[in-house]
Amino acid sequence: MSHGDDQQSQALAKPTFSDVQASALVESVFGLKVSKIQPLPSYDDQNFHVCISSTKDTTDGPTEYVLKISNTESSKTPELIEVQNHVTMFLRAAGFPTASVRHTVAGNLTGLMAVDGGARVPSYLVRLLSYLPGRPVAEIPSSPQLLYEIGRLAGKLDETLQKFHHPQLSSLRRESFIWNLKNVPLLEKYLDALGQNRNREIVVQVIQLFKDEILTKLSHFRECINHGDLNDHNILVESSKSAFGDAVYQVSGILDFGDMSYGYYVFEVAITIMYMMIESKSPVHVGGHVLAGFESVIPLTPVERSALFLLVCGRFCQSLVIAAYSCQLHPENKDYLMITAKTGWKHLQQMFDMGQKAVEEIWFETARSYDSGVSM
Repeated sequence: MSHGDDQQSQALAKPTFSDVQASALVESVFGLKVSKIQPLPSYDDQNFHVCISSTKDTTDGPTEYVLKISNTESSKTPELIEVQNHVTMFLRAAGFPTASVRHTVAGNLTGLMAVDGGARVPSYLVRLLSYLPGRPVAEIPSSPQLLYEIGRLAGKLDETLQKFHHPQLSSLRRESFIWNLKNVPLLEKYLDALGQNRNREIVVQVIQLFKDEILTKLSHFRECINHGDLNDHNILVESSKSAFGDAVYQVSGILDFGDMSYGYYVFEVAITIMYMMIESKSPVHVGGHVLAGFESVIPLTPVERSALFLLVCGRFCQSLVIAAYSCQLHPENKDYLMITAKTGWKHLQQMFDMGQKAVEEIWFETARSYDSGVSM
């Protein structure tokens, strides 16, 4: 979804490797013998869960991996994929639960595979990442404690990435990238995917408010590198028992750095709040817990805080509009593409109906309760 409007090129962009072809890739590019392989859900790349047969050469490494095959558009920007790989390794070295990256038999972090498709010969970048343990946050009931921890994680990620350096770092300045939160106005060209209804009316209003009230404030936000997609399927958790016998969850994995770009601290917390609302039974109350966690690392300025409501609405619009458009291109992937839409439209309408002042009151009051040691 990140480049261009040509529907055919978009339809061709997602790889369609079979299990057998993917196994052969792992063996030829990474020199590992596959014992089991199965597809994983994905947006516009292709992912496989790969189990490796143990040999004398592989006893030291992981036995489970994720094979990532980038779509044809992403594969045209190998420098961006390289930066993503180095960020993953940098964060792992800094103590974050990110994947390790397996080198190819040629000693590289990625391989480039050309697939004969007749007149066109598309090329796909392939990577092999260690498989991380845990369950997606989407599958467990979210508690205030977990939401706070996830907010804190988002803050620590952005803080740590300020120390990251790489010769290709400028590749993260993705000015026309549809998923960068500042690009909400680019959704205008995809609105026909919504038809004529209240959903479309809300999106049109959000886009206009975004132009008037967010784009005019960007110079007042503090810039940083954003993960940009801390959604409830990209954060894995494992449980342990507390002293009282109930389950306490710790983050065990951070996935998918494919939407990384330069943005702002307030973008990261807004994106995280929006995705943590998706499966919540009291979605409007989520924001305060996530915000408190984030601000325990990076307190927002008053101008950043005042933008939070519209930024969360903007991310809902990005996710919902792009999913509707992608469904037209990839109807076979509808179940995965429409995960957010199942509750997202309802949450966005609720926020809009309540209004900025009422939602902010709940968020900021909840966040303030952490200062006094009484979480709500």
